[in-house]
Amino acid sequence: MRLEMRDAPGQLVAALRPISEVGGNIIAVIHQRDKKTARGEMLSVQIVLELPDQKLSELIRVIREQGVHILAIGHERLLYERTVIVIGHLIHTDLGDTVDRIDRTGFAEVTALQIAMPAITQVSSARLVIKAINRQDMEQAMEILRAVAKEKEFLLVEPLEEIA
Repeated sequence: MRLEMRDAPGQLVAALRPISEVGGNIIAVIHQRDKKTARGEMLSVQIVLELPDQKLSELIRVIREQGVHILAIGHERLLYERTVIVIGHLIHTDLGDTVDRIDRTGFAEVTALQIAMPAITQVSSARLVIKAINRQDMEQAMEILRAVAKEKEFLLVEPLEEIA
């Protein structure tokens, strides 16, 4: 959600308080005080939050009542991200199958993949970025990947990076 508000004391609190009042959970707030919007002395604030879909219209109403302008509302389903490395004979053991086992869950996806293959007879390595709906779903996706790594005799290095 991207908001526009006056650069005045209490405006950020006025925008954030309604989120908790309707049952939302704030994940991140990006507030760049030195960047003004096209309308002059107004500030742009980006808020990443979790909120049940049925509460969105109530949140919009309450934020507008606070005098805060809503610039954009986006919906991102996969909020949790973890980066791992797998090392082994990835291509010969069907890397597509490995990725599909996570993608088929419906709650997690491999969203980026970089592979290094030094030679046909040598092991390869891949950096996977996995995204999931929530922390529990990420743990389930990782359990699947750990089982695949054991089955296909990969070395799994985790996590390199985690964003929640």
